[in-house]
Amino acid sequence: MQTTLLIMAAGIGSRFGGGIKQLEPVDDSGHIIMDYSIHDALAAGFNKVVFIIRKDIEKEFREVIGDRIEAVCAQHNVTVDYAFQDLQDIPGELPEGRTKPWGTGQAVLAAKDVLTTPFIVINADDYYGREGFCAVHEYLVNGGDSCMAGFVLKNTLSDNGGVTRGICKMDAEHNLTEVVETKNIRKTADGAEADGNVLDIESLVSMNMWGLTPDFLKALEAGFAEFFEKEVPSNPLKAEYLIPTFVGQLLAEGRISVKVLRTNDTWYGMTYHEDVAAVRSSFQAMLEDGIYKADLFSDL
Repeated sequence: MQTTLLIMAAGIGSRFGGGIKQLEPVDDSGHIIMDYSIHDALAAGFNKVVFIIRKDIEKEFREVIGDRIEAVCAQHNVTVDYAFQDLQDIPGELPEGRTKPWGTGQAVLAAKDVLTTPFIVINADDYYGREGFCAVHEYLVNGGDSCMAGFVLKNTLSDNGGVTRGICKMDAEHNLTEVVETKNIRKTADGAEADGNVLDIESLVSMNMWGLTPDFLKALEAGFAEFFEKEVPSNPLKAEYLIPTFVGQLLAEGRISVKVLRTNDTWYGMTYHEDVAAVRSSFQAMLEDGIYKADLFSDL
């Protein structure tokens, strides 16, 4: 069965070089987090890769990432395609002064013409681990429509400051009922808290790893038109069309069922500059433990 890995990489800076967290090497071989995500997705069975980028960074992206990944994928009969997120690709007029991207919902819509199979969507600069890719792939190839990888809260926190997480509420069958966006979650000696409220560190949270089908894109596109009509006029410079928010609306209206697939892997990201050293140390440990090979794609 054909399945697609959709990587939201449009947020990569327009000037490739130092200081861009998506391009920060995490091992001594120069691999970036995105390399590990692609490896884990291919190992799980995904057989197409689509990068969502901006047109203005296409040349640099291909030189630094795309051409290298295409060569790897070609060895494993995996195709690579591109979609381009454009600030002006909207169901209306661009508000004067708007420079902020429209969010993850619009990013996914930018790829609608190349998404012809069930797909998993991820952030370019987040490390998710193998378990989530395997769980989502298995769910999709067995006929599931919509799902998300649910990460254990304690496995997603930073030692260097507060983070925002979407805490999942579920029914007895692990169907998602609500995602509660919770800001400023900080580690404590006993677990975690947000603005003085103690949190259950075993809670499952959304880290923007969704398993979806092409049918979802129809609802997403209709929702974008509604967002542009209702939300943008009141906040023209900053309103964002986000997948978790839209999924929450569909859940509230009873228009979607989303299975939450627990993953026990640790999520790594570079929210703070100080996170870089810790993330590199974690990847070094995984290499030493044999979870990955130094020649990353040699075990596929």
